[in-house]
Amino acid sequence: MRRIDTSLPGVFLIEPQTHADARGFFVETYHQEKFAKLGIHDVFVQDNHSKSVRGTLRGLHFQLRHPQAKLCRVVQGEVFDVAADVRRGSPTFGHWVGAKLSAENQKQIYVPGGFAHGFVVLSETAEFLYKCSDFYVAEDERGVIWNDPRLKIAWSVDSPILSRKDQQLPKLDEIPASELPQYAEAEAKPASRR
Repeated sequence: MRRIDTSLPGVFLIEPQTHADARGFFVETYHQEKFAKLGIHDVFVQDNHSKSVRGTLRGLHFQLRHPQAKLCRVVQGEVFDVAADVRRGSPTFGHWVGAKLSAENQKQIYVPGGFAHGFVVLSETAEFLYKCSDFYVAEDERGVIWNDPRLKIAWSVDSPILSRKDQQLPKLDEIPASELPQYAEAEAKPASRR
């Protein structure tokens, strides 16, 4: 299992070890002790599973008072997954990273609480699974519009399929500071790895 850091401190990819033979494959998708050594110390309390068609874009979402760290992977198809730093006071505020996650590459992405998260489906369909470190609270959900001109995310789609809720999300610059997560200096320190 290998950790691949991104340009956003705290957001990283995990490349698991896949054991394949003529029968198929076996992969360990979560192991608390091994993931802790990679820097994931969250206790995950909720698992979510979505299936979407090509061009569906879900996001960008975050929870304000119940921040959810997310450990995301794809079990069928391929998506382009995005994490955007929306923590007020962060040195990387307004920056984003993206990665292709697929059933074939078996990669996972870890997105800490306080980051907005979303993905777009690149294959005919995709099944997306993610673990959350806190329970979903509907009235606490916030978001940023997918095509925010400040973020300039290279989604590779011009007219995605969006939910009504996601179509009405505000731009980052329109969100009052009190409605954004607060950056904590301690978050900037890299986790020790053994």
